[in-house]
Amino acid sequence: MTLVLVLAVAAAVAWYLQDRQRPGAGSSAAAQARRLRTPLVRLADLVGIQTARGRQAHQWDAGAAGERATAARLAPLARSGWTVLHDRALPTGRSNVDHLLVSPSGVVIVLNSKLWTSRYPLRVEGGRLRHGDRDVSAWVEGVRHEARAVSRALECPVIPLVSMEGPAESPDPGGEWVFDSIRIVPAHRIVPVLRAIGRRHASTGQHPGTRAAALFPAYRRK
Repeated sequence: MTLVLVLAVAAAVAWYLQDRQRPGAGSSAAAQARRLRTPLVRLADLVGIQTARGRQAHQWDAGAAGERATAARLAPLARSGWTVLHDRALPTGRSNVDHLLVSPSGVVIVLNSKLWTSRYPLRVEGGRLRHGDRDVSAWVEGVRHEARAVSRALECPVIPLVSMEGPAESPDPGGEWVFDSIRIVPAHRIVPVLRAIGRRHASTGQHPGTRAAALFPAYRRK
Protein backbone atom coordinates (compact mmCIF):
# COMPACT_ATOMS: atom_id res chain seq x y z
CA MET A 1 0.00 0.00 0.00
CA THR A 2 1.52 3.31 -1.04
CA LEU A 3 2.03 6.21 1.35
CA VAL A 4 -0.59 8.30 -0.47
CA LEU A 5 -3.16 5.51 -0.11
CA VAL A 6 -2.37 5.14 3.58
CA LEU A 7 -2.84 8.88 4.07
CA ALA A 8 -6.11 8.81 2.12
CA VAL A 9 -7.48 5.99 4.27
CA ALA A 10 -6.41 7.79 7.44
CA ALA A 11 -8.14 10.99 6.27
CA ALA A 12 -11.35 9.11 5.44
CA VAL A 13 -11.42 7.35 8.81
CA ALA A 14 -10.81 10.64 10.66
CA TRP A 15 -13.62 12.32 8.74
CA TYR A 16 -16.03 9.45 9.49
CA LEU A 17 -15.22 9.38 13.20
CA GLN A 18 -15.39 13.16 13.68
CA ASP A 19 -18.44 13.96 11.53
CA ARG A 20 -20.77 14.39 14.47
CA GLN A 21 -21.74 17.40 16.50
CA ARG A 22 -20.89 17.55 20.18
CA PRO A 23 -23.00 19.72 22.51
CA GLY A 24 -21.68 22.90 24.08
CA ALA A 25 -20.09 26.20 23.15
CA GLY A 26 -18.71 26.29 19.62
CA SER A 27 -20.20 22.91 18.73
CA SER A 28 -21.92 23.99 15.51
CA ALA A 29 -18.85 25.90 14.29
CA ALA A 30 -16.61 22.91 15.01
CA ALA A 31 -19.08 20.63 13.22
CA GLN A 32 -19.02 22.87 10.16
CA ALA A 33 -15.20 22.77 10.16
CA ARG A 34 -15.34 18.96 10.22
CA ARG A 35 -17.81 18.90 7.32
CA LEU A 36 -15.54 21.11 5.25
CA ARG A 37 -12.59 18.80 5.91
CA THR A 38 -13.64 16.02 3.58
CA PRO A 39 -11.20 13.14 3.06
CA LEU A 40 -9.69 14.93 0.06
CA VAL A 41 -9.25 18.16 2.04
CA ARG A 42 -7.66 16.23 4.91
CA LEU A 43 -5.33 14.49 2.48
CA ALA A 44 -4.33 17.85 1.02
CA ASP A 45 -3.66 19.15 4.55
CA LEU A 46 -1.52 16.11 5.32
CA VAL A 47 0.71 16.71 2.30
CA GLY A 48 0.88 20.49 2.85
CA ILE A 49 -1.47 21.65 0.08
CA GLN A 50 -3.71 24.61 0.94
CA THR A 51 -7.28 24.51 -0.34
CA ALA A 52 -10.20 26.95 -0.16
CA ARG A 53 -12.17 24.49 1.94
CA GLY A 54 -9.19 23.98 4.21
CA ARG A 55 -8.94 27.72 4.81
CA GLN A 56 -12.68 27.92 5.50
CA ALA A 57 -12.40 25.05 7.95
CA HIS A 58 -9.61 26.88 9.74
CA GLN A 59 -11.84 29.95 10.08
CA TRP A 60 -14.67 27.86 11.52
CA ASP A 61 -12.22 26.24 13.94
CA ALA A 62 -11.12 29.70 15.09
CA GLY A 63 -14.75 30.64 15.65
CA ALA A 64 -15.32 27.52 17.72
CA ALA A 65 -12.19 28.22 19.77
CA GLY A 66 -13.40 31.77 20.43
CA GLU A 67 -16.79 30.52 21.63
CA ARG A 68 -15.19 27.94 23.91
CA ALA A 69 -12.84 30.57 25.37
CA THR A 70 -15.76 32.89 26.06
CA ALA A 71 -17.78 30.06 27.62
CA ALA A 72 -14.92 29.37 30.03
CA ARG A 73 -14.91 33.04 31.03
CA LEU A 74 -18.68 32.96 31.61
CA ALA A 75 -18.59 29.97 33.97
CA PRO A 76 -18.51 32.14 37.15
CA LEU A 77 -21.77 33.81 36.07
CA ALA A 78 -23.54 30.45 35.85
CA ARG A 79 -22.36 29.69 39.39
CA SER A 80 -23.79 32.98 40.67
CA GLY A 81 -27.35 32.57 39.45
CA TRP A 82 -27.20 33.61 35.80
CA THR A 83 -28.83 31.62 33.02
CA VAL A 84 -25.98 30.91 30.59
CA LEU A 85 -26.80 29.12 27.32
CA HIS A 86 -24.30 28.38 24.54
CA ASP A 87 -24.75 27.82 20.78
CA ARG A 88 -28.53 28.09 20.67
CA ALA A 89 -30.83 28.06 17.64
CA LEU A 90 -33.12 30.98 16.89
CA PRO A 91 -36.82 30.11 16.53
CA THR A 92 -36.85 30.96 12.82
CA GLY A 93 -34.24 30.91 10.07
CA ARG A 94 -30.88 29.14 10.16
CA SER A 95 -28.99 31.43 12.53
CA ASN A 96 -27.69 30.71 15.99
CA VAL A 97 -26.71 32.65 19.09
CA ASP A 98 -23.18 32.12 20.44
CA HIS A 99 -24.16 32.86 24.04
CA LEU A 100 -27.51 33.81 25.55
CA LEU A 101 -27.41 35.16 29.09
CA VAL A 102 -30.05 36.21 31.60
CA SER A 103 -28.97 37.93 34.81
CA PRO A 104 -30.64 37.14 38.15
CA SER A 105 -32.58 40.41 37.82
CA GLY A 106 -33.89 39.37 34.37
CA VAL A 107 -31.65 41.38 32.03
CA VAL A 108 -31.23 39.47 28.75
CA ILE A 109 -28.00 39.71 26.76
CA VAL A 110 -27.03 38.18 23.41
CA LEU A 111 -23.25 37.80 23.41
CA ASN A 112 -21.31 37.17 20.21
CA SER A 113 -17.77 35.72 20.41
CA LYS A 114 -14.97 36.78 18.09
CA LEU A 115 -11.41 35.47 18.01
CA TRP A 116 -9.30 37.44 15.54
CA THR A 117 -5.55 37.68 15.13
CA SER A 118 -3.77 40.26 17.26
CA ARG A 119 -1.44 41.08 14.36
CA TYR A 120 -3.91 43.70 13.12
CA PRO A 121 -5.66 46.45 15.08
CA LEU A 122 -9.41 46.75 15.36
CA ARG A 123 -10.63 50.30 14.82
CA VAL A 124 -13.64 52.40 13.90
CA GLU A 125 -12.70 54.64 11.00
CA GLY A 126 -14.80 56.68 8.59
CA GLY A 127 -18.02 55.15 9.87
CA ARG A 128 -16.72 51.60 9.26
CA LEU A 129 -15.32 48.88 11.50
CA ARG A 130 -11.96 47.60 10.28
CA HIS A 131 -9.63 44.80 11.32
CA GLY A 132 -6.37 45.77 9.69
CA ASP A 133 -7.32 46.67 6.13
CA ARG A 134 -10.42 44.45 6.11
CA ASP A 135 -13.87 46.01 6.46
CA VAL A 136 -15.74 43.87 9.02
CA SER A 137 -18.74 46.15 9.48
CA ALA A 138 -21.28 43.69 8.10
CA TRP A 139 -21.09 41.12 10.89
CA VAL A 140 -22.33 43.67 13.43
CA GLU A 141 -25.75 43.60 11.77
CA GLY A 142 -25.80 39.85 12.40
CA VAL A 143 -25.41 40.47 16.14
CA ARG A 144 -28.26 42.97 16.03
CA HIS A 145 -30.45 40.49 14.11
CA GLU A 146 -29.87 37.82 16.76
CA ALA A 147 -30.80 40.23 19.57
CA ARG A 148 -33.99 41.25 17.78
CA ALA A 149 -35.00 37.62 17.25
CA VAL A 150 -34.44 36.77 20.91
CA SER A 151 -36.33 39.89 21.95
CA ARG A 152 -39.35 38.89 19.86
CA ALA A 153 -39.35 35.35 21.24
CA LEU A 154 -38.97 36.34 24.90
CA GLU A 155 -41.09 39.50 24.54
CA CYS A 156 -38.60 41.65 26.44
CA PRO A 157 -35.66 43.96 25.69
CA VAL A 158 -32.38 42.28 24.74
CA ILE A 159 -28.91 43.84 24.78
CA PRO A 160 -26.46 42.88 22.00
CA LEU A 161 -22.79 42.67 23.02
CA VAL A 162 -19.54 41.36 21.52
CA SER A 163 -16.61 39.69 23.29
CA MET A 164 -13.38 40.20 21.32
CA GLU A 165 -10.37 37.90 21.70
CA GLY A 166 -7.16 38.93 19.97
CA PRO A 167 -6.77 42.58 18.95
CA ALA A 168 -5.30 45.01 21.47
CA GLU A 169 -7.72 47.16 23.42
CA SER A 170 -9.11 50.33 21.87
CA PRO A 171 -7.17 53.51 22.76
CA ASP A 172 -10.50 55.14 23.63
CA PRO A 173 -11.41 55.51 27.34
CA GLY A 174 -12.51 52.16 28.73
CA GLY A 175 -10.55 50.19 26.14
CA GLU A 176 -13.70 49.24 24.19
CA TRP A 177 -14.92 49.80 20.67
CA VAL A 178 -18.44 51.00 19.90
CA PHE A 179 -19.74 50.52 16.38
CA ASP A 180 -23.29 51.23 15.29
CA SER A 181 -24.24 51.51 18.99
CA ILE A 182 -22.99 47.98 19.81
CA ARG A 183 -20.25 47.60 22.42
CA ILE A 184 -17.26 45.41 21.51
CA VAL A 185 -15.51 44.48 24.74
CA PRO A 186 -12.02 42.96 25.16
CA ALA A 187 -12.59 39.36 26.24
CA HIS A 188 -10.70 39.61 29.52
CA ARG A 189 -13.10 42.39 30.63
CA ILE A 190 -16.34 40.79 29.50
CA VAL A 191 -17.44 39.33 32.86
CA PRO A 192 -17.18 42.63 34.84
CA VAL A 193 -19.04 44.37 32.02
CA LEU A 194 -21.77 41.71 32.06
CA ARG A 195 -22.11 41.93 35.83
CA ALA A 196 -22.56 45.70 35.60
CA ILE A 197 -25.19 45.38 32.87
CA GLY A 198 -26.92 42.55 34.74
CA ARG A 199 -27.51 44.73 37.78
CA ARG A 200 -29.86 46.96 35.80
CA HIS A 201 -33.53 46.79 36.66
CA ALA A 202 -35.41 44.55 34.23
CA SER A 203 -39.11 44.63 33.47
CA THR A 204 -41.37 42.86 35.94
CA GLY A 205 -43.06 39.57 35.11
CA GLN A 206 -41.84 36.02 34.62
CA HIS A 207 -38.07 35.72 34.69
CA PRO A 208 -36.93 35.21 31.05
CA GLY A 209 -34.40 32.58 32.08
CA THR A 210 -37.16 30.09 32.83
CA ARG A 211 -38.28 30.18 29.17
CA ALA A 212 -35.01 30.68 27.33
CA ALA A 213 -33.76 27.08 27.42
CA ALA A 214 -37.04 25.79 25.99
CA LEU A 215 -37.37 28.46 23.30
CA PHE A 216 -33.76 28.21 22.12
CA PRO A 217 -32.62 24.57 21.75
CA ALA A 218 -29.07 23.50 20.96
CA TYR A 219 -28.22 24.54 17.42
CA ARG A 220 -27.59 21.95 14.72
CA ARG A 221 -26.29 23.25 11.43
CA LYS A 222 -28.15 21.89 8.40
